[in-house]
Amino acid sequence: MEKTLMAFAAALAIGLTALATAWVQSKVGSAGAGALAEKPELSATIIILVAIPETMVILGFVVAAMILFGGG
Repeated sequence: MEKTLMAFAAALAIGLTALATAWVQSKVGSAGAGALAEKPELSATIIILVAIPETMVILGFVVAAMILFGGG
């Protein structure tokens, strides 16, 4: 039972961060597309703003790995 709960917790750590990141990237991406239509010189900034939320998924993966391989 304990392994099942640990697997479920790891799945939540990855799944919830992935859903949140997808939602944020959809909002940032659409706003970035509108900004690029008006000012093409902002392309580097928009790429960075779209890439920043990915760190949340990476941290979710780290937490999931800690749950699965580091806990008890």
